[in-house]
Amino acid sequence: MFSKQATSQKEIASLIGTGTTIVGDITFSGGLRIDGTVRGAVRCAEGEKSGMLVISELGAVEGEVRAAHLVVAGRINGPVHASEVVELQPKARIAGDVHYRALEMHNGAIVDGTLVYAPGENTGKGGLKLAASSPRPEALKAEAQAG
Repeated sequence: MFSKQATSQKEIASLIGTGTTIVGDITFSGGLRIDGTVRGAVRCAEGEKSGMLVISELGAVEGEVRAAHLVVAGRINGPVHASEVVELQPKARIAGDVHYRALEMHNGAIVDGTLVYAPGENTGKGGLKLAASSPRPEALKAEAQAG
């Protein structure tokens, strides 16, 4: 379900399992995988400077999300801030603005919000990576709004 590249870059040390619901904010370090539901903010302890968060097809977050690397196959209802990359798998659903440096969005993923490019210190133009061919970045924004 997730690419080997995504899971091998940083170790996933913590898991919120299927059927588990956590009410309250979560702060993690390293890597976290969510298969259950979190009703609260999910943030990396080092802010957006490090940390990998994976939200599986079964996972859901109702609150703000902050991490360096974010892989979404489930649902997020809240703003997203990723200092490195956001990977939106085909069944990803985000209701909120997505702030990113690099974006990988597969066909079928839906963002009901604004995509906001946040350049890094050593980043040139661009930062948008499309899984499917699209003639213009404006097409992505229009598709996300039509969602």
